[in-house]
Amino acid sequence: MTESLTAQCVWQNAHVPTALLLVEDDPAIAHTVVYALQREGFQVDHVLLLREALRRLHEPLARYAALILDLGLPDGNGLDLCRELRRTSNLPIVMLSARGEEMDRVLGLELGADDYLSKPFSPRELCARVRALLRRSALAPPAAPQAVALFEHDVAGARLRLAGQWLKLTRREYGLLRSLLQRPGKVWSREQLLSEVWGDDAQSTDRTVDTHVKTLRAKLRDVRPDLELIVTHRGLGYSLDLPNGSPGVRALA
Repeated sequence: MTESLTAQCVWQNAHVPTALLLVEDDPAIAHTVVYALQREGFQVDHVLLLREALRRLHEPLARYAALILDLGLPDGNGLDLCRELRRTSNLPIVMLSARGEEMDRVLGLELGADDYLSKPFSPRELCARVRALLRRSALAPPAAPQAVALFEHDVAGARLRLAGQWLKLTRREYGLLRSLLQRPGKVWSREQLLSEVWGDDAQSTDRTVDTHVKTLRAKLRDVRPDLELIVTHRGLGYSLDLPNGSPGVRALA
């Protein structure tokens, strides 16, 4: 079973198929759901993990009409993703769960899910609920578009998140990234970064900066291998360059 499963087809009444994102770690359920939605004319992107779902949803060209989200996933709880999305997005969400108790359903709906299905469920019923949800969302007034910040900064916790994933940074790596994010695009000399991050530490040199930039760059690539976020300017220093349209960093309350 590959990490993602894509079924593409043509929506009966449109030139471009309606795209859905399915987050489900059970291969049997995923195959059944994708097949059923394919027959209804949807394009379905399937991922197994929360971090992959966040990556897909943060892509600049992501145009999903709805999210079908399993609650229990190997790398986290679907409720956390639901809560996070509702801070910036009105994307319709159908939640799937093996837990069918009333409190679970209430919690999922209160955290922002638009519908809730308990396992086992009928694929035909899921398709009907998705169609109904899309009809309702089409009648609702469009929300103002909001650009999603690539980075999120928990100042009180001294930690940073990239594309929805917390970065495991050392104290110096955190200081470097925090400094670079202050002014994306600005070229920082090694001397400026030494002063900003290491202060009066006499043992630190230009080579110290280079070493920490190398490890920081590797950690950013682990999360977003498609982006070269830290750029080396030979003879000058380093800058942090963001994709076009990204607002950069959002401070978390």
